[in-house]
Amino acid sequence: MESLISSLPPVRGRLLPGERLAPFTWFRVGGEAEVLFIPADVEDLASFLRALPSDVPVYPIGVGSNLIVRDGGVPGVVVRLAGREFGAVVIDGDRVVAGSGALDATVARAAAKAGLSGLEFLVGIPGTIGGALTMNAGCYGRETKDVLEAAWGVDRTGEVRRYAASDFGFRYRHSDPTGIIWIQAVFRGQPDDPAAIEARMNEISSRREAAQPIREKTGGSTFANPDPPGAPDARSAWKLVDEAGMRGARRGGAQVSEQHCNFLINTGDATAADIEGLGEDVRAAVKATSGVDLRWEIRRIGRR
Repeated sequence: MESLISSLPPVRGRLLPGERLAPFTWFRVGGEAEVLFIPADVEDLASFLRALPSDVPVYPIGVGSNLIVRDGGVPGVVVRLAGREFGAVVIDGDRVVAGSGALDATVARAAAKAGLSGLEFLVGIPGTIGGALTMNAGCYGRETKDVLEAAWGVDRTGEVRRYAASDFGFRYRHSDPTGIIWIQAVFRGQPDDPAAIEARMNEISSRREAAQPIREKTGGSTFANPDPPGAPDARSAWKLVDEAGMRGARRGGAQVSEQHCNFLINTGDATAADIEGLGEDVRAAVKATSGVDLRWEIRRIGRR
């Protein structure tokens, strides 16, 4: 730890050696970052990456709503984009310009206030814009690809790059660019009555609260659905988990949610190993009963 921090380039933000990452995740589990970097602004991030030795691993995180940090901690540098510099949301005509650290729900509400529709689905996604770009986040029939115009990110060499929506190769819960730390995105909305937009967002929020364990220590949907939206006879991950008899299953302090069995829960004293291990138990049970290999939607980083 000491040797890495001493070899890192100077920054205007904060470099925190041995920082616990559990408080930065919704599961509230996991070990330490070898070094946590919270950049002051985009140039601070870019100059740091330009000077950082190429063999040092870099892991960007947002609010940790879709993340398991393993108990052994994360080697290298974990980058967390926080504060006004990365969380600003600006309306420009029919466009919404959002920092990658902005919460998806905040972006949805800003668009609604400006009378721009199409982004309502973001109110149902518990993460940040950076995560939405990475995984083509979506819910209730809409995905990030449907509204994105362009995004900017910093690559591992510190170069700021622009990506048009067509550069992402968006597929179900997937985008092609790798090794990019997203800093900003532009979405296009459609003019509409703010009250009507608000009503649709309230409906999404109500459906989510009724169906999902949003007040628990959880991480959002655990597994991607086996089939993309709109596919004939599309199968749902939660149904496969339920049919495999895993609703309510436990490992240590981790549990498959009784309310929605595509969610894992930290009941209070779970370790990251409990949660990830329970997820693998679920995958094995589903494979045995249906032959389907469920794909993790939750990102997992660090040493076991």
